[in-house]
Amino acid sequence: MTTIDRRQFMVRGAALTGGALAATSGWSGLAGSVAAATPGRPPGHERKGGYGRLRPVAADNERKGFEYLALPNGFGYVVLSRIGDLMSDGNVTPAQLDGTAAFADPGRTVRLIRNHEIRDASQIPVGGPIETRYDPSANGGTTTLDYDPRRRQLVRDFISLNGTVVNCAGGRGLGDRSWITGEEIISTAANGKKHGYNFEVPLDRTAPTLTQPIVAMGRFAHEAAATDPASGNVYQTEDAGSGRGSGFYRYLPNNPSDLLAGGRLQMLAVAGEPKADLRDGRTVGAPLPATWVDIDAPDSDPLTATNSDGLRSGTSGPFAEGYAEGGAKFNRLEGIWWGRDSVFFVSTSGGDAKNPELPNADGYQEGYGQVWEYRPLQSRLVLIYQSPSATALDSPDNLVVSPRGGLLLCEDDASQDGDTHPLAPGITDVNRLVGLTRAGQAFEFAVNRFNDSEFAGACFSPDGDTLFVNIFGDGTAGSGMTVAIRGPWARGAL
Repeated sequence: MTTIDRRQFMVRGAALTGGALAATSGWSGLAGSVAAATPGRPPGHERKGGYGRLRPVAADNERKGFEYLALPNGFGYVVLSRIGDLMSDGNVTPAQLDGTAAFADPGRTVRLIRNHEIRDASQIPVGGPIETRYDPSANGGTTTLDYDPRRRQLVRDFISLNGTVVNCAGGRGLGDRSWITGEEIISTAANGKKHGYNFEVPLDRTAPTLTQPIVAMGRFAHEAAATDPASGNVYQTEDAGSGRGSGFYRYLPNNPSDLLAGGRLQMLAVAGEPKADLRDGRTVGAPLPATWVDIDAPDSDPLTATNSDGLRSGTSGPFAEGYAEGGAKFNRLEGIWWGRDSVFFVSTSGGDAKNPELPNADGYQEGYGQVWEYRPLQSRLVLIYQSPSATALDSPDNLVVSPRGGLLLCEDDASQDGDTHPLAPGITDVNRLVGLTRAGQAFEFAVNRFNDSEFAGACFSPDGDTLFVNIFGDGTAGSGMTVAIRGPWARGAL
């Protein structure tokens, strides 16, 4: 491809079964025919809802600053926080900036709660008092940031949860009163503390407080969560890693306002197709009838050897139980976000178009990514998009539903496919923010020009004017940051 058209998109489409996708989601349908970008024209000019050509942009709050991002014309950003910065509470901003949500806060500020996916002490840890840690030996947790959108300035930031590990993504709690943060790991510390749980951080928390795990939500590699505001049910994704099956779960709490009060964990299955393999071979736009199987032992240990279903050692106990009962298998589920009355979630490496790397240990050849929609009112699961190539979308991770009804996907391209970009010279495996319109068209919104780190934690302010997103970082000071982007959103799908 030429330099100009290398990153233009081709959406894999297919005719909808039974007409257009249900209007309950607010999506107009994601197929019909293959829609190709016009060669020689920049992404976003094919009536896709994009914002036009990208160009390097320096931060508005830095004089002669480095152009960390490439954005469409009219968009700008400020840097709020960097790994290694001193925070308001006297602690250092921890490393590995991951899942984040934005909440309305008294005083016309926006409150962000941000995860830190810290695995070991080699990365700048989440500090704070020992007595507030669930596990005194653990270095992960969350930080909270208060942002003034009028002045475009950080007001304060502080640790809000410590003593957990590998806090990956998460999700809003019921009524936007809390942040559910998940540990993307199954482990047991030397002191006997078990990990692989969700924890809830109240929105009004002003300092770290000893927090107990929500054991009934399951012990597995938690990626993200999304709460149905009508029922209080919490949908969860599992990222079991390459070579192991991952499940899509829901938690039916006994008391939606108190997730610690117990509840029922279930795993999605396809009606009439027990143990459905949804990693590839599925038709975009074709609804699948969904059902749910109960997980009776949500806190069970992972497998220690290959079992009769062929599931490998390390597979989570909930997935092994759910799969044995007919649950569906995905490959590495990642971000999830609630829409109008449906939930959207991502498989980072599912899909029919395969990347060039060697197959996983279970023989599965990974793809470039899938986007799914589950509609509770109809109990239907729909594949709404799968990437046809690395140039279209490579390894989607976190996602957010925009105020205008589009999807924004954060790339986490950890492959070694030399995924370069003309707007990020000298960087291989470049990561982007990729938009997806309600018509199923992908477009490039942002490029990370700073380093090869993933984008993470994309979320919009309550008024829809500001997009917050993290550059994850490599664990060292200055390698990652949180930025606030604003611009002419009404000009496109986001």
